[in-house]
This record gives sequence, C-alpha cells and structure tokens, in this order.
Amino acid sequence: MQTNFTEKQRAQTQIGEAEGILRNCVHCGFCTATCPTYLLLGDELDGPRGRIYLIKDMLE
Repeated sequence: MQTNFTEKQRAQTQIGEAEGILRNCVHCGFCTATCPTYLLLGDELDGPRGRIYLIKDMLE
C-alpha cells in the first residue's frame, strides 16, 4: 500500500513501524476468507483491507 507520510512523521519510531506493516499488505484479499469479522458481517470495510485503510488514514 502506498503511504503519504512526511519525513518528519517517518522519523517517529511508531510511524515507521506502522508504515512497514501497511506496506506489507498488497490488498490481494486472501485473508478475507479467514477473517471472523468479515465472515460475520460480510462488509469489505469491516474486513482486513478496510481496517488497514482506516489505520492508514488515521495516521496520515
């Protein structure tokens, strides 16, 4: 996933770690088949990809 953190943000340890985690997701969707939240609600926004977008937007 592409992120838009500034250099100042990247200098923060927690943001740097979060960016690494966010960039590992390639949005393939394979994890939705085993996600309990997605299986229960059936909504993409409540699944892993939706959560990653939410975390990314919150941090940026």
